[in-house]
Amino acid sequence: MDDDAHAPPDGDGDAALDIELSLASTPHDLDVIRTLFLEYQDDIGIDLCFQGFTEELATLPGAYAPPLGALVLARVGGEPAGCCALRPLFESDHGNACEMKRLFVRRAFRSFGLGRQLAEHVIMLAQQGGYDRMLLDTLHEMEAARALYHELGFEEIPPYYHNPLPGAHYLKLEL
Repeated sequence: MDDDAHAPPDGDGDAALDIELSLASTPHDLDVIRTLFLEYQDDIGIDLCFQGFTEELATLPGAYAPPLGALVLARVGGEPAGCCALRPLFESDHGNACEMKRLFVRRAFRSFGLGRQLAEHVIMLAQQGGYDRMLLDTLHEMEAARALYHELGFEEIPPYYHNPLPGAHYLKLEL
């Protein structure tokens, strides 16, 4: 997919950006999330079939449905720019836990701090939802994401599920 198709709106770089974070709630929003999830998979270059990705896409919002979950959509100047998801973790050794999934920002929008805004927003939603801790997994190659998670207070933990990909990191944030 051509990055120009998702280029940020033209304008003065010093002008305030029109950034909007919202919960995906309409069929159109879910289609946008589905597209972003597919772009996420393409971006990381890994087939996510081991996570039930095909079924996840087909059944959105699925496990991310409110009130226990959330799908957050970021728009810049009205254009879809990124997403992040939250879902409950019922089968975990970590009591009252949720999981952050699919934090993704389109390349054309990566210099605006959207990844941090999306992550912070999902953390806030988890706190408001009464969760005690948030878990996530990420790949060793995703250095910027791992740095962000550590800045937000996430700490490395032993695996909380089987991820067959080499170099997976498992993180936890006490809420």
